[in-house]
Amino acid sequence: MRPRPTPCSSRLPLVAVSLMLVVATSLAARSASLAASAQAVAAAARPTPSDVDAERLLQDLRTLASPDMDGRLTGSPGSHRARAFLLERFKELQLQPLNGSYQQKFSFTQTRGGSAVAFPDAVNLIGMIPGTAEKDRFILVSAHFDHLGVRNGILYPGADDNASGVVTLLAAARHFRANPPRHPMLFAALDSEEDGLRGARALVDSRLIERRGTAMNINLDMVSKNDRRELYAAGTSFAPWLRPILEDVQTRSAVKLLFGHDRPSPPAATEDWTHESDHGPFHDAGIAWVYFGVEDHPDYHRPTDTSGRVNAAFFGDAADTIIEALRAIDGAVD
Repeated sequence: MRPRPTPCSSRLPLVAVSLMLVVATSLAARSASLAASAQAVAAAARPTPSDVDAERLLQDLRTLASPDMDGRLTGSPGSHRARAFLLERFKELQLQPLNGSYQQKFSFTQTRGGSAVAFPDAVNLIGMIPGTAEKDRFILVSAHFDHLGVRNGILYPGADDNASGVVTLLAAARHFRANPPRHPMLFAALDSEEDGLRGARALVDSRLIERRGTAMNINLDMVSKNDRRELYAAGTSFAPWLRPILEDVQTRSAVKLLFGHDRPSPPAATEDWTHESDHGPFHDAGIAWVYFGVEDHPDYHRPTDTSGRVNAAFFGDAADTIIEALRAIDGAVD
């Protein structure tokens, strides 16, 4: 005959079971929470999915850097052909012209070989995508389409400098046409950068844009070629509020997004790019800017800067990173 359990001994198994169930439920919930957190971290660490039509990006670059464009020297027949190509792209993208025209004409005189040379028909091309939330504060995306032309019978194609920046501007416009931005965005293909940032100066000094209405300038110049897969975002030293925005983009970038080149700093070999491209006149006007570009390479300003020497994989990833940065800045700017 089994001994009869005491009242106390009969309750112990029930208490133990209850405690086990509570612990198991708590552990399961904790595990699910940790798994969800791990998935979120992994998702944030993954590069942003490609938003760029890589083949079209390369095809547009090949067109602008082709011998037919004669190196796109300001005022040359090749420059006129490049301008016509870009005008067609602006129309295809249904960008809105400013004051009824995509073209801002300007002129200047440049000293070459000891003589003054007049450039009476330089032209910037500018189109707009309206914003969904803002009307008075806009973001201006710029890239210069001119290059060095033909010198002593030798063609300087300017694939990286700066067909790459211009076709990335077109890819960004294509993205924001399909995904409208909060702020109005102006897309400016600028002329005469190689002659002293003339196109950017003409735009900043014009009545086409209001300085107080320009939230910032995003300038693209040389973004398709770097063996270390490094892309610089210069300008955050002058606008520190941009740094955390771009650091967040950095975590999702498939290229190495770096900071610097925006004021003299050690080591002495580090160049200050503040006035090295078309963001310079915006800086002088007190407008915040970010300049995306690579460091100089052996093909810089040489006849070997051809479309065949562009790093296609890096170029596509750099264009994706720039568009992601534009999205982030558009969402963060007041």
